[in-house]
Amino acid sequence: MKITVYSDFVCPFCFLGKQTLHEAVKDKDVEIEWKPFELRPEGTQPLSPKSQYIQQGWKMSVEPLADRLGVKMMLPEMDPHPRTQKTHEGFQFAKERGKGKEYVEAVFQAFWQEGKDIGNVDVLASIAEEVGLEREKFTEALQNGDYAQAHQVELQHAYREANVTAVPTIIIGNRKLQGVQPKEVLEQVIAEQSTGHDDHSGQACGIDACE
Repeated sequence: MKITVYSDFVCPFCFLGKQTLHEAVKDKDVEIEWKPFELRPEGTQPLSPKSQYIQQGWKMSVEPLADRLGVKMMLPEMDPHPRTQKTHEGFQFAKERGKGKEYVEAVFQAFWQEGKDIGNVDVLASIAEEVGLEREKFTEALQNGDYAQAHQVELQHAYREANVTAVPTIIIGNRKLQGVQPKEVLEQVIAEQSTGHDDHSGQACGIDACE
């Protein structure tokens, strides 16, 4: 079974949802396919971690959920938080070389547990090198925009064909789940292999807000 996950690296609920998903698919014959989504693309206002919106969301939603899940994470202090176009382009580079999963894990950890600027190409190149990719080729590819078109194709698919409006969005068969899902819910959906289309609401990030 293939599970498709639409996410953005700067979404705290994508980081937390990744944890419950990994627990749900443990020891199961399941393939996870990561797909990009940009919460703050070019032309939109970047978010400041000092804003009331971010501070309130962190204290009221993110921090309590992280505590319940036993996940250690921090609110990165860089102001504003980075855009993720180059981050996702780096994923395309890694995926083409069979390192997509490792790259996703490393980038999430770098941002939410180490507070690194994942919008910086040099930072991304160091992450790529850590997961076994060639630093110079990675850097050159991102600087030249070699994977910009591939990223945009997948991004438009998320917006227009998959109708993704918030992340994380998880597609299991014909079931669509939005937001952080408990492990038990994910296990149930996987087991059912439903042919219907059900939506489960959980905490997620959209263009305008995280709820």
